Amino acid sequence: MSQYTGYDGKSLEFLKTNHLSIGDSVKILADITYSGIIMPRYEHSDDKHIVLKLKSGYNIGLEITKIERIEKNPSLEKITEKNERIEKNETLPNVLLLSTGGTIASKIDYRTGAVTPVLTAEELNSSVPELAEIANIDTKVLFSEYSENIMPEHWLKIAETLKKYSKSEYSGIIIAHGTDTMHYTSSYLSFSLAGFPIPIALVGSQRSSDRASSDAALNLIGATKFLTECKTNGIYIVMHQDENDETIACHLGTRVRKNHTSKRGAFQTIGDDPAFLIVNNEIHDNMKTDFFTSKEFEPKIKINEKVALVKYHPGYDPSLLKNIIDSDYKAIIFEGTGLGHIGKNMYSMVKMGNEKGIFMGMTSQCIDGRVRMTVYESGRDLLDLGIIPLENMIPEIALVKAMWVTGNTENLDEIKKNMLNRIASEFSV
Repeated sequence: MSQYTGYDGKSLEFLKTNHLSIGDSVKILADITYSGIIMPRYEHSDDKHIVLKLKSGYNIGLEITKIERIEKNPSLEKITEKNERIEKNETLPNVLLLSTGGTIASKIDYRTGAVTPVLTAEELNSSVPELAEIANIDTKVLFSEYSENIMPEHWLKIAETLKKYSKSEYSGIIIAHGTDTMHYTSSYLSFSLAGFPIPIALVGSQRSSDRASSDAALNLIGATKFLTECKTNGIYIVMHQDENDETIACHLGTRVRKNHTSKRGAFQTIGDDPAFLIVNNEIHDNMKTDFFTSKEFEPKIKINEKVALVKYHPGYDPSLLKNIIDSDYKAIIFEGTGLGHIGKNMYSMVKMGNEKGIFMGMTSQCIDGRVRMTVYESGRDLLDLGIIPLENMIPEIALVKAMWVTGNTENLDEIKKNMLNRIASEFSV
């Protein structure tokens, strides 16, 4: 990283004039006195401000014309971390951590003030030392992507990697993952790795590790404790239950979604309680049935991306649906209103899709409840046109399941059968 990344014009001249660069600890006198670390800036930012990371972990922008004095702060020396080599404790279980990106296992780079990923067991031990008392952690980096950049090709890579460890001696496997698309990944792994014998926990954090309110370490500790003590196979998402630090929730990977943009308790199980709760280090089991229907590990790591999720709304242009049909999509998941409805202006396009042999499934825009298409005439009309109600499957999970199902068979009857079969807890009991 350049010592002036993101700075140009007046802000760059300001730093050079004061013999400062990114990563320097400074004390600034403006309207009040600030102490912190000079941070890099977004490349399209203006040239009137510098960015400072405060001790609280928050970044602030300071207008250079309002800075009365700036000086290097000797009381905030740059820190050089020592990652001591750790020896395995033979009395503890072993856990594998696969990193795909996100901030769950990250630390502050004191050269720049930025948050960087933890990549080795030694760094992880330094970042979250409590883990060494629970398990021996091995680490492997698969890739480092923001959550929104993780695509089906990444799901395939994660699944193929996990397959290699299906007969390993690990008590559990953690996947460090960004939160925004974590439930898409967890659902694909649930279907493609049905019957996987080792419990898997996807773990993320809503607040980065440099903030006082970070949930990163506690989520990681909770996941490790859950995996080593419960020994219940399945694919789970492990995150804070709420804003407090007393409870960590373990959600079924096919019955969960992110319901808040920034709260630490953003993830919620839909239609039920979380499968497990870790309350003050005690694990409470709420599981009603086994996660997988199959007792045997039957990996089917294939995918077909030609599946669309259509969110119906008043004024939806039916020609958009026609474009999907004409583009040779293999399945369409409707996110309908209420009990599972779309406007009658869509019916001719639905009929066309049915005649073309496209699987069409119905989910609801409502957060909870089941699709019931027999209640109203409009729902019954859609059933006659070939739309299949998908009970209470979450729309995003239905999308991913359809990608997986159509990736494994082109037979429409088999597609319908597999979409309605419970494989990995995608329908609540």
